[in-house]
Amino acid sequence: MRPLNVKNKLATAPTKQPIYATTIKDQNGKEITLADPRATRALVALMNQHAVIGGAACHWGGPAAFAEMMSALHSIMFSSGTNWFENYNFVNDAGHAENGIYALRANLGFDGLNFESLRGFRSINSKLTGHGEAHLNPEGVFISNGPLGSGLPQAQGLALADKAIGNDRATICVISDGGCMEGEAREAMAAIPGLAQKGKMNPFLMIISDNDTKLGGRITEDSYDMKGSFLSLQEQGWDLVRVEEGHDLERVYQAIEENIAKAKSNDAKPVALVIKTIKGYGVKSTQEAKSGGHGYPLGAYDEKLPAFLEEIYSGDKCPEEFMNWANEILSSKPEAKSSSNSTPVDKVQPGLANAMIKATKEGLPVFSVTADLAGSTGVAAFQKEFPANYVDVGIAESNMVSTAVGMAKQGFIPVVDTFAQFGVTKGNLPLIMSQLSQGAVICLFSHTGFQDAADGASHQATTYFSAVAGIPNTSVVALSSKDEAESLMYQAIKNYESAVEKGETPETTVFFFGREKHPVSYTEGLDYTWGKAQVLRQGKDGIIVTHGPLVQGALDAAEELSAKGKDVTVINNPFINKIDLETFKDQLAKNGNKMVTVEDHQLTAGAGAMLCHALKQEGLEFEIKSLGNDGHFGQSSYTAKELYAKFGFDKEAIINQFS
Repeated sequence: MRPLNVKNKLATAPTKQPIYATTIKDQNGKEITLADPRATRALVALMNQHAVIGGAACHWGGPAAFAEMMSALHSIMFSSGTNWFENYNFVNDAGHAENGIYALRANLGFDGLNFESLRGFRSINSKLTGHGEAHLNPEGVFISNGPLGSGLPQAQGLALADKAIGNDRATICVISDGGCMEGEAREAMAAIPGLAQKGKMNPFLMIISDNDTKLGGRITEDSYDMKGSFLSLQEQGWDLVRVEEGHDLERVYQAIEENIAKAKSNDAKPVALVIKTIKGYGVKSTQEAKSGGHGYPLGAYDEKLPAFLEEIYSGDKCPEEFMNWANEILSSKPEAKSSSNSTPVDKVQPGLANAMIKATKEGLPVFSVTADLAGSTGVAAFQKEFPANYVDVGIAESNMVSTAVGMAKQGFIPVVDTFAQFGVTKGNLPLIMSQLSQGAVICLFSHTGFQDAADGASHQATTYFSAVAGIPNTSVVALSSKDEAESLMYQAIKNYESAVEKGETPETTVFFFGREKHPVSYTEGLDYTWGKAQVLRQGKDGIIVTHGPLVQGALDAAEELSAKGKDVTVINNPFINKIDLETFKDQLAKNGNKMVTVEDHQLTAGAGAMLCHALKQEGLEFEIKSLGNDGHFGQSSYTAKELYAKFGFDKEAIINQFS
């Protein structure tokens, strides 16, 4: 079979020795020079500092756990020839460890990367994004990562294609034990050996980092023991190999070397190499933390940075270059600025948890079905208050929603939570089935759009409204403040109870909200009536319609327009697919039938499109301009505002519509 000529854009193997190196012996006793894993960890700590200073969150535990595996694997791949990618497909499923790969490759000089390059990590001007993204960094990333479990089935496709083409190439996929909890990963784990036995796969090596840790804590403690899942690989047809010394570089190198050779010797028998690692390895406090220091544990300009680097080198002298870099960071700390803003701010999340707690205290059977991200979505506070009222199914969003449907059928009011990107993709079919099965769920989907700025495109949901708004008997609600969240979440729970009491199927309610802090409320004494839009500012020269995290930007634009003689109305429209026609009819008449919609979403099938369609169906005539994402993937940046400006729906863009 002759495929299309798709050019591989990956950079060639580096030609120089690592700047910071160590030596080990291969299986034959030959001395091999590799990048020092301690340098990888130190560089991750330093590059993370620059991102944190810029306002971004970063990963630490994952790259610390993967450092030995990645050093060994890169040495083997790059030593295979200049065009190493002709010999190996390399897929990193664990996107939270990608910054460790950036650090390693800067040490190796791969693709022209150097230590200076690392200073831009997660910034809007760097291709070193929060997770690996092929659309921005094709020289370094072949298969994009971020959503756990998605890399393994794509690696399956690479090996399947190589076999069909007749390429002499092995595929290597590195995945975390948390990633192995995902349904699509488990499907690939069954399919890869099954297809290999039929002669349809090229040599395949799956390397699993087993450290019993996910973002929220220990997998075994929070969810269930993965030991049985790994043991079942052998029954499925994998050659199962286990290595306990995941931070012994020589042992890891020899194990990878041996099992690549084993996979190549029999492409009908893929190899699963399970390597025991410690998340957060190299620093005692992160090794011992339940989350393994998933997030970078140091703050901006943290005085503990030099000691952190010294601990990584465990008694040996930390390279002077790294210590100088750390001291440079600390010495550049600016003077603290006093804030003149007296408006109380908070995340939306506490309001949701407060409503769940209130309803449960009133005797309602609220039950949280979560998938590892309870701390990020806010429901951890509810789980702490009512530890018997939740289950953590692990990193498995589809399973989370489907489990909740079963809970609903038995009389519970189930609440599911995850990031919006994962909820509307991996949870989409189960959400459809929830209404077909008459088992409604309440969804808390956070980090919408560019609110998940630093993590990059793979985590930035930009089609979240369109993905679920058309599901029958489903309400889609965008939350803009803590007070709004608390009121509407409580009403959603009470509405659920009321529907059941009437013998009706409750609505599935999907709440979307951001990551950053916003004003607790935008207007004193605001009425949060279910199904109603909120007029936050009354004007006469046109309407700005928005929702969620963009409300404050709209209000700021209105204030600046007022100074220029334009008196505009601002409407918060939280009910995305159930339009408050009465309010919009009234306000269009008062504002010359002119309207600008603003959203952190694709314009195609977005909130503006749904609003316009509903109003046109009523026979209304009006002028409309819509601001939003016009058909683009996002990218990493320190803050959401940078991306709002880049893609044309920030405050200035709104003002320009009225100029």
